[in-house]
Amino acid sequence: MTAQFPLVPTDHPTPPQTREEILADPGFGRHFTDHMATAVWSPDAGWHDQRVGALEPFTMHPGAAVLHYAQEILEGLKAFRHADGSVWLFRPELNARRFAASARRMVLPELDEETFVESVAALVRADEAWVPPYGGEQSLYLRPFMFASEAFLGVRPAQQVTYCVLACPAGSYFPNGVTGVTLWVSTTYSRASIGGTGAAKCGGNYAASLAPQREALGHGCEQVLYLGGEGRRSIDESGTMNVFFVTRDHQLLTPGLGTILDGVTRDSVLTLAAEHGLEPVQRTIDLDEMRDGFADGSMTEAFAAGTAAVITPIIGLKSDDFALTIGDGAPGKYTQQFRERLLDIQSGRAADTHGWMRRVL
Repeated sequence: MTAQFPLVPTDHPTPPQTREEILADPGFGRHFTDHMATAVWSPDAGWHDQRVGALEPFTMHPGAAVLHYAQEILEGLKAFRHADGSVWLFRPELNARRFAASARRMVLPELDEETFVESVAALVRADEAWVPPYGGEQSLYLRPFMFASEAFLGVRPAQQVTYCVLACPAGSYFPNGVTGVTLWVSTTYSRASIGGTGAAKCGGNYAASLAPQREALGHGCEQVLYLGGEGRRSIDESGTMNVFFVTRDHQLLTPGLGTILDGVTRDSVLTLAAEHGLEPVQRTIDLDEMRDGFADGSMTEAFAAGTAAVITPIIGLKSDDFALTIGDGAPGKYTQQFRERLLDIQSGRAADTHGWMRRVL
């Protein structure tokens, strides 16, 4: 049965004028809405104390397991305002399923799909005024997460777990227009290993990404491209995004699942490929194959896909051994088509023929 998250309204809401000023230039992750959804789990009681209440700090014992052993997971999804004022979520059931898969990998309690979606929807309903207006690329970003809150220093799964959903308005990821990024192909750092936590959306993966991201910036690149496989010669992921390559013979290539994140945007792009005359192919992509493909023209475009930016054009690659420009150094036509198509579905400008949108208000 789907658990409900009753609203206990905050007694210190953000003044409307302040909220409007924030929505005019929200950035990303800098401003939070007035409420949060929470629930607590224990072996005896299961999930309980579900509510939407005021945004406030957690009181946590210094011995909480998450602070010592990083037993936690997270998700990221968005709510969109449509032209008629309604508010919609994009494929939240996929986030719910991935959240459950991450919980299994990190030995945390699973939250059933409908309860996960209801917790997100309840928070959106409570803070509907924070959903940016229709038009442009603004949205309300939602961050469900779960962590081991039990005070215990033994190395075992926690017996008390806290679940929470936060929300923050998000501006356009490319406020100055979509230009593209150059990736640093790192041979120093790995994102994940076979049998590791690469397929789980957990905080430790993101903490480990900070050093390679700094390495990429030091080489004049905006993001990092990781290599995986037993010989560390196959393409893995780009930072926090899945990567795609378009070939001259109209294939859309992307690394297969296993050590990479099963992205919601990734799945959506693969589903939309046929609409754009491309054959979706998931397989191992060797570094030399990629490098040679862009050199001889058999690969024509590259882009990254993720919730935050939707589609990010990749216009160049650098490593210790080579530097190359992809195509003419501008976003490719298929890259732009995928981006426009997804944004049109999310904003309600295009028909949702796949049933991806779920109405909240």
